[in-house]
Amino acid sequence: MALAIAGSDSCGGAGIQADLKTFHRFGVFGTSVVTAVTAQNTQGVRRVHVVPPDIVRDQVRAVVSDLRPQAVKTGMLANAANVSAVCESLRALRGNGQPAVRAFVLDPVMVATSGDRLLRRDAEAALAAELLPLATVITPNLAEAGLLLGSRIGTFEQMREAAHALVGKGARAVLVKGGHLTHPGGLVLDLLVEGSAEHVWRRRRLGGGPYHGTGCTLAAAVAAGLAKGEPLVRAVGDAIGYVAGAIASSPSLGAGSGLLNHSAPVVRHRPAS
Repeated sequence: MALAIAGSDSCGGAGIQADLKTFHRFGVFGTSVVTAVTAQNTQGVRRVHVVPPDIVRDQVRAVVSDLRPQAVKTGMLANAANVSAVCESLRALRGNGQPAVRAFVLDPVMVATSGDRLLRRDAEAALAAELLPLATVITPNLAEAGLLLGSRIGTFEQMREAAHALVGKGARAVLVKGGHLTHPGGLVLDLLVEGSAEHVWRRRRLGGGPYHGTGCTLAAAVAAGLAKGEPLVRAVGDAIGYVAGAIASSPSLGAGSGLLNHSAPVVRHRPAS
């Protein structure tokens, strides 16, 4: 069982909707806590209504007091108040006598594929200071890693430096997604740093795009694997393979960013190193 704490996406391609579809595809029962309601489609975000932090806390309490998820995944948290509410809730899980949550996957959702901001700027520091040290793994893309570190990432070596820097800030592991950086031969590299160990996945860049909900889906897939007790490297490899298949079989829907096929098979993708 897994818990997704994130915003609702009215077009169904990202956020809570993508998380629950992904959990189901991996054979994991999914529960949810909604942090924000968005009016959006494949072309952009039209409006955001942030759920008050006391309602976020109550949703978490209601789920964990009865269903006791094995993994928690966070996505869009919207503002600093909700970052703090989620942090308090996760810390409470460690000290309330309940069975410990096996894993916490932090997807630092800051900016939508369309360019619309999903995390207020004043909440970025709170996310880095409060939630990052609790994470089993954090899954930033290049832009998000750069925002968390106050730097610009444009090379694989900078990806490596950023991953190690985020581990230095307290995360147990960091998966830096390299989808916005193309290497010779049309390759895309994803880098996982777990402690001092490094694992790199190499894959061919798929045509089309941009795609909506890839980050949410990847983080949810990692959380599903960890909820089932899989080692982190295997969970990440399964997630990368699944997202690649979901992109390759993307349905032709909407006039903006492509949507993923969340019914795609789970195909293991092993690291190259």
